[in-house]
Amino acid sequence: MGRVHLEALRRVEFVDIAAIAGRELAPAKRLGEAFGVKTFVNDYRKLLEDATIDAVHICTPNATHYQMAKDALLAGKHVLCEKPLSVSVEEAQELAGLAQERSLRNCVCHNLRYYPMVQQIRHMREDGDLGDVLVVQGTYSQDWLLYETDWNWRIDEKAGGALRAMADIGSHWFDMAEHLTGLRVRSLCADLQTFHPTRKRPKQSTETFGGKLLTAADVEDTPVRTEDFGAVLFRMGDHARGAMTASQVSAGRKNHLSIEIYGTKSSVHWDQERPDELWIGQRNSPNQVIIKDPSLLKKAAAGYADLPGGHSEGYDDTFKQIFRRFYTSIAEPDFPAEYPQMADGLRQMIIMEAELASHSGRRWVDLTND
Repeated sequence: MGRVHLEALRRVEFVDIAAIAGRELAPAKRLGEAFGVKTFVNDYRKLLEDATIDAVHICTPNATHYQMAKDALLAGKHVLCEKPLSVSVEEAQELAGLAQERSLRNCVCHNLRYYPMVQQIRHMREDGDLGDVLVVQGTYSQDWLLYETDWNWRIDEKAGGALRAMADIGSHWFDMAEHLTGLRVRSLCADLQTFHPTRKRPKQSTETFGGKLLTAADVEDTPVRTEDFGAVLFRMGDHARGAMTASQVSAGRKNHLSIEIYGTKSSVHWDQERPDELWIGQRNSPNQVIIKDPSLLKKAAAGYADLPGGHSEGYDDTFKQIFRRFYTSIAEPDFPAEYPQMADGLRQMIIMEAELASHSGRRWVDLTND
């Protein structure tokens, strides 16, 4: 994720990359030199002492987010943190409160909101095109942890937290569902499954999504407690109902975030593996599939596309869009926070905590909606 952030920051015209902090100095230096960054350290706290640095990006394993973000906020830095914000509701509450208390810009990187067609859905709903939302359903399915030989730091609960699939990709899905519908999940019932209670962990470090290149040599059997799959029934708002799954063991699905929203007037379906397309369903007239073209999108959605129709905008562009808005809000104090903040990160922690409680107790759980 550090590399992804660096590439996207290079595309935001008025932002300079000051330094890179890495767990080990040599990899941080290699990465920094590749991007023309001249300062690299193996202790992030050294950078927090630098008064010329305005903001920090936290792209580390989940369990480290809380302390790094807290230290940065206390040092007066604006913070952009990868999701999930923390590994507990209490940590997320403290961070959200601290950012507000210090009047610092803060962002949780739910970048998937920033596909142009996702914003088209949002503004269709806001304009009343869908009517009242009745049903929300979908999945976020991947296959990169299908085999017992697949490994990543997220599998280890000490690094990633008690939840894996629901934290890593399920949180993206629920953030999008609440963002698009304008409704909040009020209660849910979750079922989680670990298909590989033991995995073969490589003795050397591996990069995310790189496990498919490993051989069977030099691995060790490791017990696994985090889930490979989760299914959730939920209730939104006063009467909407929904269902979703999150899976990291679905063969052939590389990054399949699919969301369907059914309203009293019309419905929509969007698939991240076909990001420039939006299906629109009607009861009494032909359905449509529209292709991303900012000149034909709703005016409020068009600003999330930089390229003309027929020119694809994808995953890397979503980071550019969210970073541009984050840094504009730092440069211009009156600019609204057009991005998910730590309060939104707290929201996802509340949902995840309810999923754990529901699965453990085999019951429906009501959520707090503060």
